[in-house]
Amino acid sequence: MKTGTLILAEQPQSLSDFAERCLFNSDIGQKLVVTHQARQLLDNGLLSLQTAGTILPISNTVFPSRPVLLMPREMPKRRLDSNEGKAAFFHALAHIEFVAIYLAWDIIYRFPGLPDDFYRDWLIIADEEAQHFKLIRTHLLGLGFDYGDLPAHRGLWSHAEDTSDDILARLAIVPRCMEARGLDVTPGMMDKLVAIDDQPGLAILRRIYDDEVGHVERGSYWFNNLARQRGLEPEHCFKDLILNYFKGKPKGPFNREVRIIAGFSNNEIDWLEERLHE
Repeated sequence: MKTGTLILAEQPQSLSDFAERCLFNSDIGQKLVVTHQARQLLDNGLLSLQTAGTILPISNTVFPSRPVLLMPREMPKRRLDSNEGKAAFFHALAHIEFVAIYLAWDIIYRFPGLPDDFYRDWLIIADEEAQHFKLIRTHLLGLGFDYGDLPAHRGLWSHAEDTSDDILARLAIVPRCMEARGLDVTPGMMDKLVAIDDQPGLAILRRIYDDEVGHVERGSYWFNNLARQRGLEPEHCFKDLILNYFKGKPKGPFNREVRIIAGFSNNEIDWLEERLHE
């Protein structure tokens, strides 16, 4: 069978099976193929969206042996005005998008019993993250590097581990904190690519930015929806979870206009900005 070919009789039809094949398998190519296959089945109405079976601990998640993972403070600093610097920049982005595939699959796998639309939303997000990763990896290969050739930081997945037992905490910290940070910083990153006239790289960042607004919006929607189901006031709940789970305080400045589109309230953004001055 050719890589990437969808043969329905040979593929699992359960969303849980697809999630396990992505979370507990280190093969990058297979992870991308399986994610795209699941999306194709979803689009054709051939995928059961309710997860089932035993949920393995998040510590069982399997990552590739490369890249070498370092603490953020240990990551080398490089400038964009060299090929190596550009490669480091896009390698860091590739790593963010690669881990984002895991994050989308893990929220599907780890939290059963939610509405079908929840799993549909996050499978679409997983597929878009896989597309982002492929775009960046192709651009990186054009610079003479592949994903795994450079070190990457280990901070992203720790937020999934910290929130593995609470769907509201996961939604508050991952899409509404970590991914929302991308809405704040990506315009500045795009300006840097304009300055060095990297038009292909700029097009990739624009595509990712547009998609990530939708990802954060889905995080906001489901956070607010599920908080209200628990009888909680969403804004108050969000603030409590950020203070309980986030190490330190979220960094600003905050892109208010785009965060509003992505489901944040003005009160939430006011609170985040106030914390900048504490």
